[in-house]
Amino acid sequence: MKYNFDKIVDRNNTYAVKYDERVKNFGTDNVIPLWIADMDFETAQPVKDAIMKRAAHGIYGYVSKPDSYFQAFCEWQKKRNNWDVDRELVSFNPGVVPSLSAIVKEFTSDGDKVLIQTPVYPEFYEVVEAWDRTVIDNQLIENNGVYSMDFEDFEEKLKQGPRLFIFCNPQNPVGKVWSMDELRKITDLCLKYNVLIASDEIHADLMLWNNKHIPTASVSKAVSDITITCTSCSKTFNLAGLQASFAVFPDKKSKERFDKFWANLEIHRNNCFSLVALEAAYREGEEWLEQLIPYIEGNMEYVIEYCKNHIPQIKISKPESTYLLWMDCRSLGLNNDELKSFMVNKAHLGLNPGHKFSRSLSGYMRMNVACPRSVLEKAMNQLESAVKGL
Repeated sequence: MKYNFDKIVDRNNTYAVKYDERVKNFGTDNVIPLWIADMDFETAQPVKDAIMKRAAHGIYGYVSKPDSYFQAFCEWQKKRNNWDVDRELVSFNPGVVPSLSAIVKEFTSDGDKVLIQTPVYPEFYEVVEAWDRTVIDNQLIENNGVYSMDFEDFEEKLKQGPRLFIFCNPQNPVGKVWSMDELRKITDLCLKYNVLIASDEIHADLMLWNNKHIPTASVSKAVSDITITCTSCSKTFNLAGLQASFAVFPDKKSKERFDKFWANLEIHRNNCFSLVALEAAYREGEEWLEQLIPYIEGNMEYVIEYCKNHIPQIKISKPESTYLLWMDCRSLGLNNDELKSFMVNKAHLGLNPGHKFSRSLSGYMRMNVACPRSVLEKAMNQLESAVKGL
């Protein structure tokens, strides 16, 4: 079927964080919310149908997970990423960030160091520090808006003895898709220094301009033996509120350790809607995704070209994945507090401040373009007017 991504869906007063927490995050609701990473698009029709059918049953008791639920995930990984996943090494969990937190808790000890690469999703800092571990920061190298890994510094940080490396593949917020050569180099170093990898691959399905995702664990058998993969189709199909994801382990012992953590909290079941929604997405949602991707690409090109032609002070390089744009606003000459205030009070936009993704950064913002084009057009007009008023 043909999907209409131009459709405006009113999300106000639906308890949507993106809209209903604007005052909490920006001090006002007079902003276009282009921040938290969910989409303003209705999900695929087969997913909606599966949820509606389940809702019509009228009884929402405890549910068990059929083998088909995990098999749908494994088949999707094989089809989309040419990755053979062992069903026996896959665990359910409520989300990728909770999974990362559990991995930090269970596979490191108090006071241990954990390596991350920045700029990166702010929760990478939070899940490490919440368990009294220490973050080691390997900063990505930026050259004219293009990001790459600093392998020399990465090895120097590994020499400090981190127990765990939390890897973002593909990268959020810069939208980098890591090549096989980059993956081999980074994983060879982790093998050399005996460091466990937790690979966050939640954006893996959102590949743009024919880029291809390479799962970290698929690089080699040796790499798979030190890698825990955390992923979900929640970003792919806009299902974050259903809170369900998968973790793939190198062996049964590590899987059992992870599962015990959740069992001790009595968290080991889906809700009845996520159970049917995720399986429907993996089995019947690909048509929707194949229409979504070019729409996201068009939105990104629109914003990039608009800034190039009308707001040259803001520089944006074309990402290779995700629906997120990393905006270099340094030429505006504003510090982090001033930049956020400018975006909120002058441009009336709710964006993610860049310093949340790297505490040493100043002058960046992240924009979520997963919304109807008309919303972006209004946002960019507001931004242009605000910049002209500086």
